Amino acid sequence: MGNLLCCVQVDQSTVAIRERFGKFEEVLEPGCHCLPWFLGSQVVGHLSIRVQQLDVKCETKTKDNVFVNVVASIQYRALSDSASDAFYKLSNTRLQIQAYVFDVIRASVPKLILDDVFEQKNEIAKAVEDELEKAMSAYGYEIVQTLIVDIEPDSHVKQAMNEINAAARLRMAANERAEAEKILQIKRAEGEAEAKYLSGLGIARQRQAIVDGLRDSVLGFSVNVPGTTAKDVMDMVLVTQYFDTMKEIGAASKSSTVFIPHGPGAVRDVAAQIRDGLLQGSAHQH
Repeated sequence: MGNLLCCVQVDQSTVAIRERFGKFEEVLEPGCHCLPWFLGSQVVGHLSIRVQQLDVKCETKTKDNVFVNVVASIQYRALSDSASDAFYKLSNTRLQIQAYVFDVIRASVPKLILDDVFEQKNEIAKAVEDELEKAMSAYGYEIVQTLIVDIEPDSHVKQAMNEINAAARLRMAANERAEAEKILQIKRAEGEAEAKYLSGLGIARQRQAIVDGLRDSVLGFSVNVPGTTAKDVMDMVLVTQYFDTMKEIGAASKSSTVFIPHGPGAVRDVAAQIRDGLLQGSAHQH
């Protein structure tokens, strides 16, 4: 109906290319336009001036011989002022952009090792954008934004990188555990040394108290019972303690079997040994 009335409608965010007898005449902006077809005028195509996006996946190799897939996202749009160039000069815009992206990425990434590719992805994106802007401006296109959205190494390389990272973390954890165990052992040793020192002091004081008690008992008994010597009293005390010890060993429910010499001679030997030990301890104290 529009053609019959010599009118044509151009939608928003779109421009139309008008020719007359096969020759470009003008770019029609959005709105309604008179198109006298009987005078040879016709619309030969429409061109969107919206921002479009093209994702380009490029496989290349890094400086350290690792194959990676680099995904670049290109946002571009046709300029309404240069719509005729965009319409007539390029037959396939997306393939043209893709070719430039391949060229820049395959020229930039092989100069970098894999770690630097991840760190310098913004620089790679800027190089792609500069090259595209310089090339596509001649065809009536504007490069709005260029992003490197993904860098994916080969699956075996990725697995190896994960294993290296995991091994480093395990090594760090092992060092931390070893350091903690070292601190625990030092503290445990310090505690055991302190406990043994305090135990030694306690035993020494206990033995000193026993010696002092025996000495007082011997002196008191000698005074109260005339005719007895210190040796007699000491022997009686030691024999009494000997039998008390025997009684405690036999009364203990969980004690193991103990074989000890027993008899009058054995009692005399035990008394002599204890007496000698006490006398030597007294002599060392003086």
